[in-house]
Amino acid sequence: MSAANDIQRSKSRRVFLVGVILRRHAGAAVAQGTVEEHLDELAQLAESAGSRVVGRAVQSRQAPDAATFIGKGKAAEIGAAATELGADLLLFDDDLSAGQVKALEDATGLGVLDRSGLILDIFGQRAQSREARTQVELARLNYLLPRLTRRWSHLSRQAGGVGMRGGEGEKQLEQDRRQLRVRIRRLEEDLARIERTRGVQRHGRRGAPVVALTGYTNAGKSTLFNRLTAADTLAENRLFATLDAKLRKGVLGANHGAAGNTAIFADTVGFIRKLPHHLVSSFRSTLGEITAADLVLHVVDRSHPQWHEQMQVADEVLEELGVERRRVVTVFNKCDRVGPAAGGTLRNGDNGCQNGDGVWVSALTGEGLEALKAEIASRLPGLAAAGAAEIGSDSGEADRPAVAIEDVEAAAPRAVAAARAALSQV
Repeated sequence: MSAANDIQRSKSRRVFLVGVILRRHAGAAVAQGTVEEHLDELAQLAESAGSRVVGRAVQSRQAPDAATFIGKGKAAEIGAAATELGADLLLFDDDLSAGQVKALEDATGLGVLDRSGLILDIFGQRAQSREARTQVELARLNYLLPRLTRRWSHLSRQAGGVGMRGGEGEKQLEQDRRQLRVRIRRLEEDLARIERTRGVQRHGRRGAPVVALTGYTNAGKSTLFNRLTAADTLAENRLFATLDAKLRKGVLGANHGAAGNTAIFADTVGFIRKLPHHLVSSFRSTLGEITAADLVLHVVDRSHPQWHEQMQVADEVLEELGVERRRVVTVFNKCDRVGPAAGGTLRNGDNGCQNGDGVWVSALTGEGLEALKAEIASRLPGLAAAGAAEIGSDSGEADRPAVAIEDVEAAAPRAVAAARAALSQV
């Protein structure tokens, strides 16, 4: 079985979901509810990848089992239940080591895939541009590199001879790892060139205000982007419908602000809980659009039952990326689906599109859109003046790009770590 095929096996498969409750982190009732919510999202991810979910199981443990993650007995039990339902793939909500995947496959007779592998599968299906394809391939190889052990059928072979590195008797596994590392370095060089190009493009746009849309995946960013720019970006009710950062000019209105009535809007890839750190690192050039923007619209799906947790995930990432709170406008989207019974912070009667702690809109119907444009226009002149003051105080560096690539690269892994730490407390 090829490791390179592991992250492609979920497509058109019947999958059985597996989650683990760690009793040391929270009370049993709270942990059960949290794991079930995470499995609901995992089911959406599986469906986005083209799979059919046929069942699920939850195992409660004090700590993960080193060998099989869920314990050998529980693995056999879940394997039997999944086989009875016609499943051919076990999909785990947590990351697994190569040894755990091998042990689980031996114990259950089924294929095994973890959450990170599934997300990479989806990203691979959705990537369209050269940049996105390069980012996804880099993330995929970084995912595969530590999982090569005992995963390929040719690993027992020996390779050696005159002119070969490592000398006679070098294991095939070592060659495979070397080839992956070489490919990773080349992809990183390609991305570095893409990032430099992006830096030049950002520098060239400094005369026009840039507004980046970010937030949890499927919060309605692309639909709102289309409303603000009259673009035709793909907008579907599924996770990670689009990956490529898109930039379009949008009109704020003739009466909105004295500094001009247009801005450049950037639609970016969404966040998700337990997002693989190597994936975030690979997408650092896309994240750079968020960091370099004059204003960031944090789009929140206010109709989602876990909207607060999703909002927290994105807030943590934005904070670790160094995005100041003064540059962030919270946009509560899908307010047409929200009523007073939803437990929100509605202000006036039954209308879901009233200003609360942020700007309430419906990207689908257009409600609240004028208020959002007015808020954007009112915030941009002050932010532009503040940015000019900061540049002016930094003599000799006025021509420096707004964001250094290395700053974004260093911030991305910290962002994921902070988000995971915050979620562990939920």
